[in-house]
Amino acid sequence: MNLQIKSYCSVTDDAVSLNGKKIPISRTNNDKNLWLDDIYRSIGVQYLKFFKMDKLCKAGFLAAELVCNDIRLDRSIYHKDKALACFNRSSSLDNDTVYQQTINDKKNYFPSPAIFVYTLANIVTGEIAIRNKIMGETSFYILEKYDNTQIGNAIVDIFQDETTNGLLCGWVEYFDNQCDILMMYVERDCAK
Repeated sequence: MNLQIKSYCSVTDDAVSLNGKKIPISRTNNDKNLWLDDIYRSIGVQYLKFFKMDKLCKAGFLAAELVCNDIRLDRSIYHKDKALACFNRSSSLDNDTVYQQTINDKKNYFPSPAIFVYTLANIVTGEIAIRNKIMGETSFYILEKYDNTQIGNAIVDIFQDETTNGLLCGWVEYFDNQCDILMMYVERDCAK
């Protein structure tokens, strides 16, 4: 089976690149908590639900947005032949710790449904799938560390389904204000 990377995006704490080319981002200030919002505004996304997302979701969403725009994915139709798979090492731990703070103190107990919603790592894949109308397999894998072999094997496994012709996938890690995203679109090479 021949697979080909058609587009890829990297998002870190201080840089965004698409297919190896740095994308200029207008900073509102040096507050790390606003970095993802600055990216959103700089690339011209129009998706108000973005501001309700946790940081893991925002980071994965932005990388997916850039890749899907680059491959000109048509968001007006459903894509039954496209799949989505993300990987990371900390699951949703960044947001889990925020939620834990809302339930620690029995005298000041204020569990937030808005925070609780993001205490599952697969919410990021759900947000990306909804935005891009990806109807194929959608998975989120937790690994001990970034591992090309494990990720590559999972990608090949997903393409075993003959109906899958494209896969949006990548490493989507956000923990303790550390952003490490590598999102790519992989396509089955149908050239004979």
